[in-house]
Amino acid sequence: MLNVVFVAGSSRRNSQSAKVARFLRQRMIEQQQTQEGLSHVIDLGEGPLPLWPAEDAGPWASYSQQLQAADAVVVIAPEWNGMACPAIKNFFIYASKTELAHKPGLLVGVSSGIGGAYPISELRASSYKNCRLCYLPEHLIVRQVEKVLNTPEAASEDDQRLRARIDYDLDILVKYAEALRPVRASIDLSIPAFTNGM
Repeated sequence: MLNVVFVAGSSRRNSQSAKVARFLRQRMIEQQQTQEGLSHVIDLGEGPLPLWPAEDAGPWASYSQQLQAADAVVVIAPEWNGMACPAIKNFFIYASKTELAHKPGLLVGVSSGIGGAYPISELRASSYKNCRLCYLPEHLIVRQVEKVLNTPEAASEDDQRLRARIDYDLDILVKYAEALRPVRASIDLSIPAFTNGM
């Protein structure tokens, strides 16, 4: 069983991103890829991080422990005005190689409309540099998010197609997590000269 952390990257309470995170977590539990005590949802709407740098980092100490123990991370990033929202960008300023280095990450873009691709592109371009998270070549985009993933059974053809893609991508995430465990264990992360990426 894998330890997986799902990061719901919206700063809104009761967000659609958090709904997606909970759905994905439950799906991995149903597929016996993880279990209750081994997977966590970090909901940045319910437990927001102060704008970095901050003297009091709020819930970061707890988040850091969960991420350090994780074998894989799923990053759910809502699209706001064609960008990744500020909460998820701020999260990656806190996250370092201590928490995320050489762990597989699945990116999930979320849109209330037909968008959702821009956060994927933006986070692939900049968020991994210092934390060394290894994004999968696969990603998910949840479009028309209010209309999907709301019930145990698919409500439409689009919902069914999305659920099939979710199962496919989560299976790939599991395979990467298993493959990267020995790689991560063999890398020396203690060299001060290489604390940050280039």
